[in-house]
Amino acid sequence: MISRRQFSQFSALGLVHLPLWAADLSERDAASGIRAALERGAIAAVALLGRQDGFLGNDKVRIGLPGALNDAAKLLRATGQQKKVDELITAMNRAAEAAIPEAKALLVQTVKNVSVKDALQIVRGGDTAVTDFFARNTREPLGLKFLPIVTRATQKVSAAEKYNAVAAKAAKFGLVKDEDANVQQYVTRRALDGLYLMIGEEERKIRQDPVGTGSAILKKVFGG
Repeated sequence: MISRRQFSQFSALGLVHLPLWAADLSERDAASGIRAALERGAIAAVALLGRQDGFLGNDKVRIGLPGALNDAAKLLRATGQQKKVDELITAMNRAAEAAIPEAKALLVQTVKNVSVKDALQIVRGGDTAVTDFFARNTREPLGLKFLPIVTRATQKVSAAEKYNAVAAKAAKFGLVKDEDANVQQYVTRRALDGLYLMIGEEERKIRQDPVGTGSAILKKVFGG
């Protein structure tokens, strides 16, 4: 069972709005609730982002040019070269949208492996706990899955090669971060950032309205 001490910690931190009777939940139920919330949030995020305009049409995750390249893009637009800039930005976002569906299987498997200890840490971990959990357990393998997909998508656009050439020079002067100097790696990283951000948002929705999910375990663990 969740101890009174654990319940007090949950309530004091305000991480999950547990009702008074939640102190009588078993740790198994609590862990099941966390798993259900994580899986639902992950699947929803993948569905939201892994479609046309999932990135391009969402200001929260839309991938633009980094650092000084964004400033340079403004000048290019001013000189009538807007089409090339827009083509590259569209290609980057389309690449991210194409890669995201590859995340579903690994995210779901990661959720199934969540232990009671993991679940309690997520509850206690604050607003970034979900993002931190998924990033810690899936960022590296998902990066390996995403990179070839992003590479194939961006290779179709001639501006991508020019991006790498210009970004490499800009990085030498500190105008662009080294990690952003390669368009394929940059898009892969931003795609993952967007994925974890949206998973966190979906999870917060579940906390706020567990009854609305229609899930008995979510209602039991998070319901008021």
